[in-house]
Amino acid sequence: MRKLQADQWPTFARSKTDPITTSCQHIMSFKAPDSLSEQIARHIGQLIITGAITSGDRIQELRIASELNVSRGSVREAFLILERRYLIDIIPRKGAVVSAMSKKHVKNVYEMNVLLLALLIRKAVANWQDKDLEPFLGLIAEMVELVKQNQPLEFLDATFNFAKLAYQFSDNVYLEDMLDDLQPSIRRTYYHAINLETSEMEKSLTFFQALMERIIARDAEGAVAALEVFGEHQCQTVLAHIEE
Repeated sequence: MRKLQADQWPTFARSKTDPITTSCQHIMSFKAPDSLSEQIARHIGQLIITGAITSGDRIQELRIASELNVSRGSVREAFLILERRYLIDIIPRKGAVVSAMSKKHVKNVYEMNVLLLALLIRKAVANWQDKDLEPFLGLIAEMVELVKQNQPLEFLDATFNFAKLAYQFSDNVYLEDMLDDLQPSIRRTYYHAINLETSEMEKSLTFFQALMERIIARDAEGAVAALEVFGEHQCQTVLAHIEE
């Protein structure tokens, strides 16, 4: 495990042109409905997901509080959120450390994600109405353009918005909470996958297009089968590039 040095931590200087600062300022200016701790957690989580900070890096509470001009109490609460989302480990006398993306971690994350999404898909197939389709079809069209423009991070956001749109069919707050808590770890591995292979965005798009066709046909088992195949493919893509 290595300590994240000052020159390795993304700079939060108040420069208007610095992309991280701009992103941070945008997040910190967003007052509701997210708490300050949630906003801090989301910002740090994005750095972990995109690899700006990596497995084993120590995240210093005092440094973050100073750089973001927030209280240490808010940072500690953000750490608890990140720990619940499996992005960091809080180690006694060492503090917060970015969690490892081990082979076991990747397998477990994909296993649970497929299980939970299968339930959500079955509920969507059973409950959608004609008026519900337009947002999904619009999102698929947006994903097509993002693939053409080779924008992996934006494409990643769009794929998770697809699941968020489906929450309206779940009628189960526990399912939604579990998916929300698991989402950052999935985003981390998913981003890793689509950055490893340029063709992964195209394969993901093909999956979502096929998934939408099966949902419209009310073919729940076909949709779940497609999810399982795609999840296994993506899991193996990530595993092939992890060393233990």
